[in-house]
Amino acid sequence: MTFQSNIPSTPADGNIKTVVVTTLADPSKPTVTELQAGTDISCYITLGGFAYTTSQATISDQRECSDQDYQRPGRKSVSDASVTVIDNTNSDLANEHNKAVTAMAEGKTGYIVRRRGLPAADEWAANQTVTVIPVIFGEKQLVAQEENTVQRSQIPFFVTGEWHMENATVKAES
Repeated sequence: MTFQSNIPSTPADGNIKTVVVTTLADPSKPTVTELQAGTDISCYITLGGFAYTTSQATISDQRECSDQDYQRPGRKSVSDASVTVIDNTNSDLANEHNKAVTAMAEGKTGYIVRRRGLPAADEWAANQTVTVIPVIFGEKQLVAQEENTVQRSQIPFFVTGEWHMENATVKAES
């Protein structure tokens, strides 16, 4: 049996750009200038190292007049939010190549902005769809060393406001 599909797909490898931005005037419409001013951490994030799980509760809507149970969407929540990054602390690379650890230091606030589907090297442009997450960063956690790997740390983050899951649009400058 051969599986064939007429539906094309977009490769994920190399097509995710992630920046940490200190401030955004309107998180649902970040500007090109605001995003360019952010710290690009795309090449610091290890493969599969961005953990951000959203869920939505269910409101039960049962009625005496019916033999069926109905449901409505409930509260949204986030769990297991963290970023695993290359950590060059105490190495010869620390001063120039530890931007992710510096940008996401414990207690710092800001926004994580992620764009999928375009090469990470592509510049920000108007009308791109992005995810915007307002955050405060937690205490850096050292990842256990393993053979044939690089030095890594996991940085938890906590969502501090309304997030925009691929429904924010990059805005051109006014």
